[in-house]
Amino acid sequence: MPVTEKKILTRLYVVAAGLVLFAGAVIFKLVSIQVVDGEKYLALAETRTTKMFTIEPNRGNLYSDDGSLLATSVSKYTIRFDAVTVSDKDFKQNVKPLSDALANLFGKSSTHYQQLLRKARQNKNRYALIARNLDYSDYMAVKGFPLFNKGAFKGGLIIEQKTKREHPLGKIAERSVGYERVDENGYRTRVGMEGAFSEYLSGVAGKRSKQKIAKGQWKPIGMDNIVEPKDGYDVYSTIDINIQDIAHHALLKQLEHYKADHGSVIVMETKTGEVKAISNLGRTEAGKYYERLNYAIGESHEPGSTFKLMNLVAALEEGVVDTSTVVDTEKGRWRLYDRTVRDSKWGGYGEISVAQAFEVSSNTAFAKIIHNNFKDDPERYVNRLMSMGVHQELGLPVKGEGTPVIRYPGDKGWSGVSLAWMGYGYEVALTPLQTLAFYNAIANDGELIKPRLIKEVKEWNKTIKKFEKEVLIPSICSKETAKKVQQLLKNVVEKEHGTGHGLYSSTFSMAGKTGTCQKNYVAKDPDKLKYISTFAGYFPADDPKYSCIVVIHEPDKSVGYYGADVSGPVFKSIAQKVFTTSPSTDEVDIQEALVADLDKAYEGFFENAAKVHTSMPNVKGMSGMDAVSILENLGLEVEVKGNGKVRRQSIASGTDIRKGHKIVLELS
Repeated sequence: MPVTEKKILTRLYVVAAGLVLFAGAVIFKLVSIQVVDGEKYLALAETRTTKMFTIEPNRGNLYSDDGSLLATSVSKYTIRFDAVTVSDKDFKQNVKPLSDALANLFGKSSTHYQQLLRKARQNKNRYALIARNLDYSDYMAVKGFPLFNKGAFKGGLIIEQKTKREHPLGKIAERSVGYERVDENGYRTRVGMEGAFSEYLSGVAGKRSKQKIAKGQWKPIGMDNIVEPKDGYDVYSTIDINIQDIAHHALLKQLEHYKADHGSVIVMETKTGEVKAISNLGRTEAGKYYERLNYAIGESHEPGSTFKLMNLVAALEEGVVDTSTVVDTEKGRWRLYDRTVRDSKWGGYGEISVAQAFEVSSNTAFAKIIHNNFKDDPERYVNRLMSMGVHQELGLPVKGEGTPVIRYPGDKGWSGVSLAWMGYGYEVALTPLQTLAFYNAIANDGELIKPRLIKEVKEWNKTIKKFEKEVLIPSICSKETAKKVQQLLKNVVEKEHGTGHGLYSSTFSMAGKTGTCQKNYVAKDPDKLKYISTFAGYFPADDPKYSCIVVIHEPDKSVGYYGADVSGPVFKSIAQKVFTTSPSTDEVDIQEALVADLDKAYEGFFENAAKVHTSMPNVKGMSGMDAVSILENLGLEVEVKGNGKVRRQSIASGTDIRKGHKIVLELS
């Protein structure tokens, strides 16, 4: 055999061997993929075409103490159409009736919807948008339309649900009601009651499988979820919407009049610690006010003269003075080292009793009382304050409570003038709610109660958890001391020389203390000097039902800045309106005509309730309470939105009903 042919033959053998080896490798890889890695690649393929999505549950409702909604989750629905899954026969039979029904509900022409549906069919669109942001009643109506009533596979119906959190009271108490938000990294921001009680409101997420279709879109598979979401519990707060409304508008009116930077109001039930109203308003650059920050809970500041109550209680409990002890106010000026304490009244008050010093709010008197009696043992004074809980946070569930500042001798910032300055409310810091808690304790004869924002957590009518009154300190002082300062707080308003006398009313009684604190005084620039105006107290004076504090920051000095002028009228307005709107406990005669009207209303209710219904009754125009009672007696699950009378019902009257059906009532 010639050499050339031999070389060619050798090369052919090499190529053939290479091809055999390559084919063997391919076969081995195929077997490996099929047998060894088959499940892995199958799973990978599935993840690229199907995916499990989280279904966020409906948050529970947040209610006021009378059952009015403060925050609620409103479901919104988007309807889409899968034009591929529907058979030709079903599509041809139903495209016109479906278009007619959509046109009747949404106001567009039937032709518009026929063109939309036919175009989706022609383009094999599996995700055609029909309508978005539907409420529950419209969503239920669409589900019953021709073709769509055949469901996801035969009818091509795709339903997407989203929930939106709404506040029926609008901007009133918005910051106190709060919110919970989740950013793109999963970090949660929790504010106010919504954030504090999120563990109850949140619920448990569900799961749903979706299939990837054209253009990166995902279509739900089937009508049912893999795991059903569990809605959150309902939380009942202590907020009284009537008192909240009164407090909000009284504060707003005064902030606008004095062109102040911001302010807050808290109204608390004396015996229980239940917060009935909490309003926080801050000023925008345009001069409008909104719930910017929760100043009432989060903002610590020097309290000024409202702290004189704490000092008076401490001095009385330590026995260094009595209310009759005489103090020389030094013509309204008292120099201590290189600093001077000044009274608001030029020339001072002369020699006055401790009781009078409190009523006229003499700075020099209280600076001397605290400095002169505790300068040799300042720890004794601070320890007394601490024994009354003034140095501690209240431990609220709402995040962001401000930290009190009560310095101890030797701490950074403590100096030779600290006792004197603390004597009239400087070099210390408290939040408005912390100050109010102390005043509330005095109204309670010394019992310090933890302020409470929540009453109960419920699932429908089942109580999950109750929040009871919590006593922080059974007695911050003796009952004797409490009675003494109660009388002085009353004198501040009732006596002619009292700083709050301008608030006096012969028709109802109040007790409290004014406070006017300088802000930015360290700068020693008159233009930068600002004021914090405060009034704290309770009403009625003799048998207190509510305690209240009003704090207004940086009122326009040209209009006014004293606590009695700026914050006091807000306190009086709230007290007066709450006092006059509170139901009387006295027995009264009810007019016969009124009784007859009530009887007629009840007869109408029981007449409706006694009827045997096999179809949905018409409850429009009925009170929400009556409608709920009738429908629940029929075995229906009732969801209520709003307050007042029934404006709309999600299931039309005359519709056949079965036990367990859910109906949504919209009230107004």
